[in-house]
Amino acid sequence: MDEGWVLLIVLLVLAALAMPVLLVAALVSVSSLKRRVAALEERLDAGETEAAPRRQRAEAIRPYAWAEPEPEVDSDHSAVEPVAVASPSHAAEPVAASPAPPPLPPRPDPLDPLAAEPRREPSPERTWTPAEPVEPSEPNFIERALAYAKQWLTSGNVPVKVGMLVLLAGVAALLKYASDQGWFVVPPSLRLAGISAAALAGLVFAWRKRESHRTFALAMQGGMIGILLLVVFSACKNYGMIGTGAAFALSVVLIAGLSVMAVLQESRTLAILGVLAGFMAPIWLSDGSGNHVALFSYYALLNAGIFAIAWVRPWRILNLLGFVFTWGIGTAWGVLKYTPANFNSTEPFLVLFFVFYLLLPLLYARKASSAGSARIDGCLLFGTPLVAFSLQAALLHGDRMPLAFCALGVAALYAVLARALINNARMNVLARGYAILAVGFATLAVPLALSAKATASVFALEGAGLVWLGLTQDRRLARWAGIGLQLAAAAALAIGVSGSHLGATIAIANAAFMGALLIAVAGFATAWWYRSAGNLQVATVAYLWALAWWLGNVILEIGDFVEVDSRLHAVLLLLGVTGWLAAEVQRRAPALALSL
Repeated sequence: MDEGWVLLIVLLVLAALAMPVLLVAALVSVSSLKRRVAALEERLDAGETEAAPRRQRAEAIRPYAWAEPEPEVDSDHSAVEPVAVASPSHAAEPVAASPAPPPLPPRPDPLDPLAAEPRREPSPERTWTPAEPVEPSEPNFIERALAYAKQWLTSGNVPVKVGMLVLLAGVAALLKYASDQGWFVVPPSLRLAGISAAALAGLVFAWRKRESHRTFALAMQGGMIGILLLVVFSACKNYGMIGTGAAFALSVVLIAGLSVMAVLQESRTLAILGVLAGFMAPIWLSDGSGNHVALFSYYALLNAGIFAIAWVRPWRILNLLGFVFTWGIGTAWGVLKYTPANFNSTEPFLVLFFVFYLLLPLLYARKASSAGSARIDGCLLFGTPLVAFSLQAALLHGDRMPLAFCALGVAALYAVLARALINNARMNVLARGYAILAVGFATLAVPLALSAKATASVFALEGAGLVWLGLTQDRRLARWAGIGLQLAAAAALAIGVSGSHLGATIAIANAAFMGALLIAVAGFATAWWYRSAGNLQVATVAYLWALAWWLGNVILEIGDFVEVDSRLHAVLLLLGVTGWLAAEVQRRAPALALSL
């Protein structure tokens, strides 16, 4: 017998033996879990039974251990003297006029651990104040990802999940190995058709079990769709049975079906799998033609699907995945393939993707607010204009006036959104974010009209917005990202406009001055927000940073455009105006840093 057939038979036997083992392991784990739950319930019931008498004895002892007897008060607010009750042997004797001692507490039970301790009268000066709760630190992105992966691997039907991953990898490896060795005498079309039929049967079976065995059904659905995608890929790339267009269309149908099943079953895992497969399909089915119109058209369709899912489900991870893949692949194509001749076919897609990710934070805030949460997606809110505007500047190759008009248009758009949402209580935080972006882009239009080198200052404005969002929603990552963007903006401006003061022809209205002014404004805003949050150390550092940029920028401008004899007077005037502004802020909102 051929060695290939022997190896195939061995593999099939091992696979047949592995499935009962996985099933037995699952049954054993479920039975062990049931026994542990029953034992815990018995221990809990026994603990409640033993604690009840102790709790009753503690309630009986507590008045004598802590409370002092209060004198009885009659209707005329005069204290009533205690009266001693005569014993039966002295019934004929008159009642004693002297007050009797207070009654003794009952004899403590020697078996009660609470009664064995000596009773102490509480000190009247002693007061108990509850300790302030310490807020736990928010986990970072890596910790959340590891926790999510651990939860997925250790919860639910673990054998089924592991078995499905092994099955998916095994089928792919078997198909590849069989194709390379040429074992099968059956035509490849029949082999792929059989695998497809088995996968479809498994998909139908998993769909029928979606309510009774949800975890098993979801894992099996994802695995079967993955097998069908592998079959399409193999038929296109390995055997050439279908063309690239047909394979791409079949992949779109499978991914769309997976997304629909994810929404109907409210499964975020299936939706993530569908989005990842959707963005990777053009890469593994690429024929090397470099048709960017077809690529971006497909990504526009995929983003429309993400937008439709966001309309009904507030799944932020899908929005972030779409953002990363859309802008990441688009940026890579622009760096490697873009030429000015492609501007007319590329600009519409840039505007379309900007509109998608402009509206996605709005949908997320609306759905999250209706679910009882007021959190907004800061990554998309501030990241979308940052990336889109940078790509727009690259497409225009630094053409100053069109880029300035783009900044004005974006500022007007954000101003309209802020005005429309500012009176909505659920959207107020998002509206303030739009207002910050509107002011930032309107300010940025001035230096852009003079020089495209000042585009780096947009990072400072975005950084100030991220700091505000991180302080508003207590997100440490957003705060540090905002500070990092401001530092990056300062470094980029220092490199990009070095020596621009010497070549500037107009005072103040030049790129170097306006860019540095924006960095100073962002620093002052950061200091104000940190001060309002009670973090005076960071607020002081940010204030000194902004003050240094303000004074240094104006002094350089004085050195370039003021005559030598008048420079000292101009510097004194600058210091006077700066001190007066600081005094006005100190008078209205006193701060330690302003009083120095």
